[in-house]
Amino acid sequence: EATAKMMRDELDRVVFLGIGGSYMGARALFESLCHRYHNELSRDERNGVPRIYFEGHNLDNDNSSGLIELLQSHCKNQKQLAEKWGIVVISKSGGTLETAAAFRWFRQSLENYYGKESEASCKYIVPVTGETGKLRDLSNAKGYPATFPIPDGVGGRFSVFTAVGLLPAAIMGLDIKQILQGAADITEQFKQEKPFHKNPVMEYTAVCHAAEKELGANIRVLSTWGGRLEAVGLWYDQLLAESLGKAEQGATPLTGVNTRDLHSRGQQHQEGKRDKLITNLHATTPSTEAISLPAFEDDFDQLNKFAGKTMPTFLEAAFGGTNQAYEEAKRPTANLFLSELNEYTLGQTLQMFMLATVLEGQLIGINPYGQPGVEAYKQNMGRILNKK
Repeated sequence: EATAKMMRDELDRVVFLGIGGSYMGARALFESLCHRYHNELSRDERNGVPRIYFEGHNLDNDNSSGLIELLQSHCKNQKQLAEKWGIVVISKSGGTLETAAAFRWFRQSLENYYGKESEASCKYIVPVTGETGKLRDLSNAKGYPATFPIPDGVGGRFSVFTAVGLLPAAIMGLDIKQILQGAADITEQFKQEKPFHKNPVMEYTAVCHAAEKELGANIRVLSTWGGRLEAVGLWYDQLLAESLGKAEQGATPLTGVNTRDLHSRGQQHQEGKRDKLITNLHATTPSTEAISLPAFEDDFDQLNKFAGKTMPTFLEAAFGGTNQAYEEAKRPTANLFLSELNEYTLGQTLQMFMLATVLEGQLIGINPYGQPGVEAYKQNMGRILNKK
């Protein structure tokens, strides 16, 4: 928290570099719990939280160069708070190409701005890495004053409750104690609740497992109601796919956002192959004040009959109508409700998904840890690059 406070107090922009589990948890926390247009707000409106950027998760020249260009054009006076920026680089080994290459580019830009041997160039680079490895070696050599460990034996997709997710969350001004409390409480409930219907981890695991084995539903659609939870779905995509997609087993995850995707994938979910379990992830109370539909004299769209109704009311109608349509078509559907979206409930949700994934691995005889299949492309990519 001390490092996070330093970065909030002294920087106006922070670039998080990481790929897979090294950034997806942090992004899920950011998109779920921070203002939807956070970076467009003034510093006061952001409560002193820096603008947040994510890079190093794709080999995309335009994205990386575009962000570097933005930083260079907006940050020209390092004595002005509004023009100071820093880097948090997250990589357990320090050798993953996407993140390592991005770190070189952004580190070069940062050192050119503050001065290669300056205190700021050292202070405003914060690595989160393993106890050993290339990034740890660099951190030791450069003397970066704040370097956070990733515990041995914790894979990236299970690391959101380590410094991998908690340092970014603290920089974002989130209550990390509430995140951890939510995770701890769902774990305790998983261990102690006897009635099956009061144990969300076991109930969710059983529904998913039964749908796949009994109904052939080997595609798991996580329908997030509202865009704020989409990044949670993408985080879960990695968790499920990398953990259970082994030995020619494992369901295929697919994240959607409703009502947006009802106008695309909704048709296939309603009338396509019967190979899907649709799980709705829905925060029933909006995080902001509900907006009401205004009346217009022209009533060109004939919506005056709904004047005064709120956006959440429309969403609930869409939610109910969609579930009814799936039920009538005998499409297997499950619901995960959050009373509201905050640090505590999100901590519960992320931990529930992780526990359920490990539990299902035991059911199907798959070790949910490790991702040997991912190494194949890395090795081939390295060989190809060495030939060029």
